Amino acid sequence: METFERARLDAYFARIASQFAPDEQTSSFLITHLLAERPAFVRAVAAMSRLTAVLPKPKSVHPAAQREIERTVAVDTLTRELFTNPDTALDYFECRAAGEPVSLLDVGGYFAPILTGIHSRFTGRLVGVVEDTENGHRRYETLDKLPCPVISVARSPLKDPEDYLVGQSVVFSTEAVMRGRGDILHGRPALVIGFGKLGSSIARLLHAKGVQVTVFDIDPVRRTQALSQGFTVARDRETALTGAGLVLCATGAVSLRGEDFSHLRNGAYVATVTSSEDELDLAGLPDVYTRTVVGDHVTRYQTTGHYFYLANGGNAVNFVHGASVGPFIFLIQAEILAAVRMLTREDLTPGIHEVPAPDREIIAATWLSYFNR
Repeated sequence: METFERARLDAYFARIASQFAPDEQTSSFLITHLLAERPAFVRAVAAMSRLTAVLPKPKSVHPAAQREIERTVAVDTLTRELFTNPDTALDYFECRAAGEPVSLLDVGGYFAPILTGIHSRFTGRLVGVVEDTENGHRRYETLDKLPCPVISVARSPLKDPEDYLVGQSVVFSTEAVMRGRGDILHGRPALVIGFGKLGSSIARLLHAKGVQVTVFDIDPVRRTQALSQGFTVARDRETALTGAGLVLCATGAVSLRGEDFSHLRNGAYVATVTSSEDELDLAGLPDVYTRTVVGDHVTRYQTTGHYFYLANGGNAVNFVHGASVGPFIFLIQAEILAAVRMLTREDLTPGIHEVPAPDREIIAATWLSYFNR
């Protein structure tokens, strides 16, 4: 990033932070993709809260960005296990923020499994959660009873540009990985599993490239949407897999179980839009499959009479090339900051909430003034 671009980004976040400055600050824990441009957002979070620790998503850490953040904020190692065991999670929070009001800024529902236990046992006060992703939104939504407010920006209109551009980056990286082995998209029927905002974007972009696209989604409403947009809609997952030369998983949940992989046709590529632990049950694959790295970011899984290729170890394929969506990502980051102020007001009931439309309009207008030049 050029010096003038950094200056503009810092000025933008300073403006957002002043527009949504909370009356009182809480301590905060921030889970984030620590990409090259992310320090500006981290500084904005630190300006609006007492940022206690940054927990980078493990498959998306830019070393220079991490070094920059570590100069001012603790950077801790993030694992699902850290926030699966209530006792382990409680020890962590007590070590970092004992007795303090705390806001949790999440990407993917990491805090969901221990939310109730932490809320009742923590010596401080759990003010609430801000969740960024659809996957995480669903993790909180499925909890029997939320003990505190959860503000989700996953379904915000400000996220639509990001979702579209993430779809573009997924298609770009998938094609680049395939071309690295001398393969191409064309002549290889594609199956997109999941027809949400990301999956539908991927399907449309593949179609625009002349690829034959089939869609599978467990939601019948989304299947009708895919059908109305001209896509072939699979009746069942197994049949769809047997005909696909490329499978793109975009559900945010488990797209392929261990027994599903045997239905893949020989030489098929599998790529995902999120981490392997969310999309693929690789642990459920029979032990007879051997794994061999056969190219940059490509692993061949092979057993007698069957083989397929996995892109980027099953993790988000677009992170091979940085997953950049340009300045549009700063829209949703600003909405996360607006959500931080909402939590500090402490007038929200337990449950899932969203940022009000007037606040989103302020964010969009501010973003346009800095980036529509």
